[in-house]
Amino acid sequence: MRINKKKFVYLISPNIITKDFYIQLENVLSTNKVSFFQLRLKKYSLSQRISIGKKIQKICRNRKVKFIVNDDPYLAKILDADGCHLGQKDMSVAKAKSIIGDKIIGLTCHNSIRMAKVGIKSNVSYLAFGAFYATKTKKTKYQATTKILNDVKKLSNIPLVAIGGINNANYKKLLLNNATFLAISSYIWKNKKYKPIKAIELLK
Repeated sequence: MRINKKKFVYLISPNIITKDFYIQLENVLSTNKVSFFQLRLKKYSLSQRISIGKKIQKICRNRKVKFIVNDDPYLAKILDADGCHLGQKDMSVAKAKSIIGDKIIGLTCHNSIRMAKVGIKSNVSYLAFGAFYATKTKKTKYQATTKILNDVKKLSNIPLVAIGGINNANYKKLLLNNATFLAISSYIWKNKKYKPIKAIELLK
């Protein structure tokens, strides 16, 4: 997986897709700071997720952004996504690979070296750690520090994704401590101070 240092944002969808979302997404991706976009919709039916996913997939392809589906390799296959992201309670990496083939598979590791070692052994595409800061996107049981990023970096050159409450005031510390990508959602989509395009432009 080639890494462009300027494109360090791993953008996650908002929980609710509004009518103007697609235009906002076009604007955000036009900044050329996003490497991945993850479709993460918990409250929609399968048919709705397919419909929304197809529209987003088209925008991502036009902007050369990797389109990832959260939790569901079957949906990733239906949408011909670039890959899927697995949580610890989802299916095994081996089973996901049997469904989507040789595509991107990311793995949530919370704050655990043990989980990271399992992911490395399973030959996943990247490992995700967090939450690093307080976040409104989802309830977090696990707290991570930059120590986990630095410790895992000693084990492998696998790309590392930091997640949880990341914004323009705290993002640089993570990039300076071996985070390859920063997974961001609320800061872009629910920012009360800045519109999405302005919010992402502040990440330099």
